Amino acid sequence: MSSLALVTAQQLPDAGTEERAGLGEVMSQVARQLQQEHGDVEATLRTIAVVAAATIPGADECGISYVVAREQVEPRAWTGDLPRAVDTLQGELRQGPCLDAVWESSVVQVDDVAAEERWPAFAREASALGVGSMLCFQLFVEGDKLGALNLYSRQRNAFDGESHDIGLMFAGHAAVALAGAEHEENLRGGMAHRDVIGQAKGILMERYKLTADQAFGVLVRTSSLTNRKLRDIADDLSTTGQLPAAPS
Repeated sequence: MSSLALVTAQQLPDAGTEERAGLGEVMSQVARQLQQEHGDVEATLRTIAVVAAATIPGADECGISYVVAREQVEPRAWTGDLPRAVDTLQGELRQGPCLDAVWESSVVQVDDVAAEERWPAFAREASALGVGSMLCFQLFVEGDKLGALNLYSRQRNAFDGESHDIGLMFAGHAAVALAGAEHEENLRGGMAHRDVIGQAKGILMERYKLTADQAFGVLVRTSSLTNRKLRDIADDLSTTGQLPAAPS
């Protein structure tokens, strides 16, 4: 757990009439703290999971999973062993509320996992792991990849209308923060790749007296001949001083 997530969880109020009146202030604080994780997707995911478990009534644990091509479930962040195990289970069985939350409905609620008939194999195994009820929210949709926020309780019927409403509000804040973190990470990655390619071009220009366009052309041809990505060719040249040889 990150220090930010720990501080956030400790600062959140317990449920109650007076605390619910200040929910808007709490969610504003959560949004600001999530934004402080900008550029670090993994830290943002961990913080979202911890704060969701502390904020949403009825939740004992939380997990965040990505779903690819409607069947592959990738656990990305979790507050304990239980959500990680259950999210992994949904991927192995290719059934469960997480899959429905991201593909069929923006919110899926399971009041009694042991008695659930929509996903019998999942319900049987999840109940054996100790899950009583679940509440799953769609976080984002991006091509064939989707994200789900999955809340777990060890008790049956743990989630009510308040859980649903606060969960929707939280999922909205979390989705914006996550999108911002992923965008900044992509920008940083792109800048790093351009820097490496620039260094490689500089080496070729100085060594062989090439223009910038000619040096870039050498990198592109080497990439094609070796069937490797351009940035990997540039990284090799910058690190070793040598262009990779084409396979014989």
